[in-house]
Amino acid sequence: MRMELQNGGGQPEKRNTSRSTKKEKSIFWTYVLWLIGGFVGAHHVYLERDAQAFVYFSTFGGYLGLGWFRDIYRIPSYVRDANNHPNFVNDFKQKVRANRKPPFSSVRYATENAVAYFWAEIFLNAIPEDEVFGINFRHLILLTPLVIALGVWTVGNIGREQGSIWVALWSAYLLYPTLFYIGDDSTWIFLMTVAASLNFDTFSKEWRLKPRKKRGFVRRIFCLSLAAVIYLSLIGSYLYFNAAITDSEGEEIKLSEAVRHFLTSPIWLDLKASLIATWNQAMHQGFWATWAQLIDLTDPRGEINAYKVLGLSQTATQTEVTSRWRALSRDNHPDKIKGTEEERRQAQEKFMEIQQAYEILSKAKNRRQRQNRKFE
Repeated sequence: MRMELQNGGGQPEKRNTSRSTKKEKSIFWTYVLWLIGGFVGAHHVYLERDAQAFVYFSTFGGYLGLGWFRDIYRIPSYVRDANNHPNFVNDFKQKVRANRKPPFSSVRYATENAVAYFWAEIFLNAIPEDEVFGINFRHLILLTPLVIALGVWTVGNIGREQGSIWVALWSAYLLYPTLFYIGDDSTWIFLMTVAASLNFDTFSKEWRLKPRKKRGFVRRIFCLSLAAVIYLSLIGSYLYFNAAITDSEGEEIKLSEAVRHFLTSPIWLDLKASLIATWNQAMHQGFWATWAQLIDLTDPRGEINAYKVLGLSQTATQTEVTSRWRALSRDNHPDKIKGTEEERRQAQEKFMEIQQAYEILSKAKNRRQRQNRKFE
C-alpha cells in the first residue's frame, strides 16, 4: 500500500510540477456554476467530477436539491481535490494509512440507495405497459437489477473511493425472484437496492489510490450527453406510453391521448389563432408596437374593467361616465338594501366597486388632459 500511495495516490514531487503547468480550478467559478447550474451538475462538470454531475442531473439537484444545498460547504473540498492540493493529498494519505478501506459513510450509503431506487423506478415506469407495434416490452423488467447496480456503482465511485459493479449486480439479481412473492414493485426495488448497496460497501468498496485517467473535454461531454439522452428518453417513454391523468369523473386517461385531444380542443384552437394573429401583427407593425398593444390589453390601469363595471363601452364620453356612475350609485346604495346581512354586504361591495371604477376613469380623463396640454 505504501508503494501505491507514493507512486499513484501521492506523488508529491510530480504533482507539484504539474500544478505549475496545469490551470487550477477556481473556487469562485465553481460557486458561480453551482448557483446558476448546480441542479444539473454544472459545477461538477467544471471540476471533472462527471459521475456526480450526472447524478445531480438525473435526480434534480442531488435528489430534489439536497445535494445541491450540501455543496455550499463541500465545494472548497471538491476544488482542493480537483487541484490535488498538498493539504488535501496529505489528509487523504492519513485516511488511507488509518483505514484499510474507506469507512462507512451514512451520507454516501443513503445516496447510493436513493439514486439506485430512483433510477430503477424511472426505468420500470418507462417500460410500455401495452404492446407497441405488436412487441411486448415488459420483458425488459429483467434489466431492473442492472439499473440498480449502476446507480449504486456510480455513487460508490465518486471522488477518492471506488468499487466493482459486480458485487452490486449479483446482489440485486439474487433478489430478483422475490418479485413473484412480494408482488409490489416498490418493495421489490427497495429490497434489491438495500442489498446491492450494503454488499457493495461491505465487499467491494476500496480507496482510489491511483488518479483517474484524464479524458478530453469533448469525449467527456459526449459521454455525459449520451447518458442524458438515455435518461430523458426513459422519462419521455413514461410520459408517452404510461403516464395518465384523472378527469372529473375519476377516470384515468393516457397523457398522450389527453394532449392529442387538447390540440384539437376549442381553447387551444382559439389560443393558437390568437398567437398566429399576434405574430403576423408583429411582422407588419413591428415588435415594440405589438408589445405596447399587448400591454394595453392586460389592462394595467384597470380602465377596461372600469368601463365593464359601469356597463359602458370604451368609447363612452366623460359625461356618459358621470351620468352612469350617479345612476348606479343611487340604485346600489347600501342604505337602500333592507335584506339579510349577506345581501347588505354584497351591496356594499358592489357600491365600492362602482366608486372605484368611476375614480379610475376620472383619473384617466385628467391624465389625458394633462398630456394634451403638453403637446399644445
